[in-house]
Amino acid sequence: MKILFVHQNFPGQFLHLAPELQGRGHECLALTDGENRREAPIPVLRYRHEAPAPDPQATRLGRNFTQMSDRGVSVARAALQLRDQRGYRPDVIVGHSGWGETLFLKEVWPEAKLLIYAEFYYRGVGQDVGFDPEFDRRGFDGVMIAQGRAAHLGQALLHADAGLSPTEWQASTYPPPLRRMIEVIHDGVDTDAVAPDASARFELPDGRVLRAGDEVLTFVNRNLEPYRGYHIFLRALPEVLAARPEAQVVLVGGDGVSYGPAPSEGSWKQHFVEELGPRLDLSRVHFVGRVPYDRFKALMQVSQAHAYLTYPFVLSWSLLEAMSAGALVVGSRTAPVEELIEDGRNGLLVDFFDGPGWSRTLIRALAEPERMMPLRAAARATIRDRYDLRRICLPRLVDWVERHGPR
Repeated sequence: MKILFVHQNFPGQFLHLAPELQGRGHECLALTDGENRREAPIPVLRYRHEAPAPDPQATRLGRNFTQMSDRGVSVARAALQLRDQRGYRPDVIVGHSGWGETLFLKEVWPEAKLLIYAEFYYRGVGQDVGFDPEFDRRGFDGVMIAQGRAAHLGQALLHADAGLSPTEWQASTYPPPLRRMIEVIHDGVDTDAVAPDASARFELPDGRVLRAGDEVLTFVNRNLEPYRGYHIFLRALPEVLAARPEAQVVLVGGDGVSYGPAPSEGSWKQHFVEELGPRLDLSRVHFVGRVPYDRFKALMQVSQAHAYLTYPFVLSWSLLEAMSAGALVVGSRTAPVEELIEDGRNGLLVDFFDGPGWSRTLIRALAEPERMMPLRAAARATIRDRYDLRRICLPRLVDWVERHGPR
C-alpha cells in the first residue's frame, strides 16, 4: 500500500517505522518542511511554509491555533499538488499532530486512513502548566492560554481514524472521548546497540578521559532549562561535590529553550551557574553542549549515576536509552517518570522540588556503586522487556499501520 508520512522534522518519531514498512514492500513517501535537511530513510518531498507571524493583539488566545492552522494550510496545498499534478493518492497517512500539519489532509484525501501521533494534549491544570511556581505565576490567564493551545490537537485527532501515543501517561492527557482513539506503543529503544560496555570512554573538552567505573554523574537534555529540572539539579551539586571529591559531573544540552519561558536575558544555563557562583566547582562540572549520538551513548555507559527530572510533560527518549545502557537513574517523582521507574527496584526517585533530597540521593548513588548494581540491571531489563525496538515496539507499530490499510 501507499503510505505517506507527514512530519515537519522527519524522520522524528518515524525513524525506524518508515524504513521498516518500506522494507516490507509498501510504497513509502515523506512530506516535510522545506527547511528540514535531516537525512531520511525513505524518499522525501518538501513543502514550503512562510506564513507571517500572527499579531498577538489581533489573535489573542487564537494565536497558537493561527500558527498551527497556517502550517496545515501549507501542507494541504502541497498535498493538493501531489494529488492533482502527480495523481498521488495514499492509502494511509501517518502524521504528527503537534504542528497542525494533518489538519486538512482528510479534505485532500478523504478516502485515506489518517493515523495521528498524539504526543501530548495541553491542559491548564494538573500537568506542566503551574507545576513550578518559581517560573509560572500567570494564574488563571496561564490556565486559559494552555487550554487554548490544545485546540489544534483535538481537531487533529477528531478528524483522524486512530491515534498513537508513546506512553500511557501521555495518552492519558487527552480527554476521554479522544483517549479511546489512542493506542499506546512506544517508539522503541535498540537495546542491542544501547547496552552496557565496560570498555566505554568519554573524553572531556580538556582532554581528560572518563571510563566505566569512574565516579561520573550525568545530566542530559536537549536544552538546559527548568522544564527538565536543570535548576533543581544544579542547585544540588555543591553538596554532592563536597561529599564526593572524586566525582566528575557532565551536563549535555544546549543553551536554548525547548519548553516554557526564556530567561529575561542570557540563557538558563548561565543564569543558574551565576546564581551558585563559587559554590559550583567548574573544574569538575563539565558543560559539553549537544553531542553526537555515539558520544551520548558512551556517556551513558560510563555514567555511575544519571539524573533525570521533568515536569509532568513529554518523556525524553534519553531516559529510556540511559536505562538501556545500564545507567543508574535518579529520577523525579513525577507521573511520566513513575511509569518507568519504581523507586528501589530499577532506579531511585526523588520529589522534584526536594533539593536536599536530590543531594542526599545523588551522594548515595555515587558512594555505593556495588549496592546499585541490581537496580542498574533491573533498569536495563525494564527497557529490554517492555520497550525493545526490534522485538516489541517495531512489530507492534508495523501492525498498527498495516491493520488500518486496505483489506
